[in-house]
Amino acid sequence: MFQACDNSKTYAEMLDEEKDAVNAFIKKHNIQTISESDFEANGYKTDTTKNEYVAFSNGVYMQIVDKGIVTDKPENDSIKNNNIVAVRFVEHDIKANDTTCFNVVLPGFENYPNYYTYPDVFRYVDNGTSVAGVFTEGSMYAKYGTTDVPPGWLLALKYVTNYAHVRMIVPSKMGHQSANQYVNPYFYDIRKFQKALN
Repeated sequence: MFQACDNSKTYAEMLDEEKDAVNAFIKKHNIQTISESDFEANGYKTDTTKNEYVAFSNGVYMQIVDKGIVTDKPENDSIKNNNIVAVRFVEHDIKANDTTCFNVVLPGFENYPNYYTYPDVFRYVDNGTSVAGVFTEGSMYAKYGTTDVPPGWLLALKYVTNYAHVRMIVPSKMGHQSANQYVNPYFYDIRKFQKALN
């Protein structure tokens, strides 16, 4: 009697593979990690000359390339509840080593403006105990069919202001629905968080 092998992986095995993929990505790109306490002691900054990323306890790694602008009215610079936020980014699948979603001009795509003409747009929701983001338009919504902004993205908004540029490694549990489903980590170069004029 013939019996087929079961090649399916357990969730624990998939999490181990994800962790290995993230660690390999960190090593390959010579990323230097700092703790949350070091990040706080540094004034919530990362040193880009050292390729520093803060390692959060939820598995997200973040590098602040540019904290954003601070005007003479700093209370207006931070992103707050019900703000509409436009974002320009590149999403890179860490396991597949492939660019999977973007809305900026990339080499080879200069003649395809439908990829980068418009930013992704979401509404930021902060009820005091939790935060969320709801896409209203853009490539992430079109590609993944969900309005949920990856929770990992929202983590950055606590530390930056309007026009910020951050890079992030986002594990599946802090990613979009597809990342969660397939236990897949992603790297994001979020080149701009910009408050829309309300």
